Amino acid sequence: MISLRQLTKKYGSFTAVDAIDLEVPKGELFGFLGPNGAGKTTSLRMIAGILRPTSGEITVAGVDLLKDPIGAKQRLGFIPDRPFIYEKLTGSEFLRFVAGLYDQEGPEVEHRARELMALFDLEDWRDELVESYSHGMRQKLIISSAFVHRPEVIVVDEPMVGLDPKAAKILKDLFREYTRRGNTIMMSTHTLEVAEAMCDRVAIIAHGTIRACGTMAELRRSAEAGTEGLEQIFLRLTGENAARELVEVLNA
Repeated sequence: MISLRQLTKKYGSFTAVDAIDLEVPKGELFGFLGPNGAGKTTSLRMIAGILRPTSGEITVAGVDLLKDPIGAKQRLGFIPDRPFIYEKLTGSEFLRFVAGLYDQEGPEVEHRARELMALFDLEDWRDELVESYSHGMRQKLIISSAFVHRPEVIVVDEPMVGLDPKAAKILKDLFREYTRRGNTIMMSTHTLEVAEAMCDRVAIIAHGTIRACGTMAELRRSAEAGTEGLEQIFLRLTGENAARELVEVLNA
């Protein structure tokens, strides 16, 4: 459902994403992990069609994003790490607006929007302007907007930011049910416990290149990690030794 071939993004002499290859099949919840500045968000924004790659290919649900951007984007929903919402719209108007971008309207869309808002406890706020929403409520609304047109693929950048525990649990259940029905999610998160518990496979990216990709069992084998958890494997593969170095400094 998502296919990347030699995907590259450069800013002048700096290479943010360096010729990565990746396949995310139908029905998979795929984790995309890496330290800050590793190239995660840049990669996700290229997949969503927000950034144009310097070179390489992106296919979404069988559609070449660069050759047919509208066709690819119609099959995709995107939940950004920093959502933008028009504050002078009500919650229901915003979902109606997003559905309209995908040429969807009518009673079915209205019913779907109400269901999503009720799922995230936003029903009582559906006719209130978004400017009155809290940060967490805005995050719930932007998540709802990614599902309102029933895409085949959803790309998510840090989905749990700003959510209370109840909303986070609802979102996890929603993701599992969504993929169980044959749809696909590619998710970036810094919460490694969430990735380990939820994702079928994960890729770890550092300095613009993918260091490892696979199930937890495959990652343990590739990193010679024995029974280590995802956090230990992540630190081993990305060379993030800051905590260890701090302890050494304090003990010196």
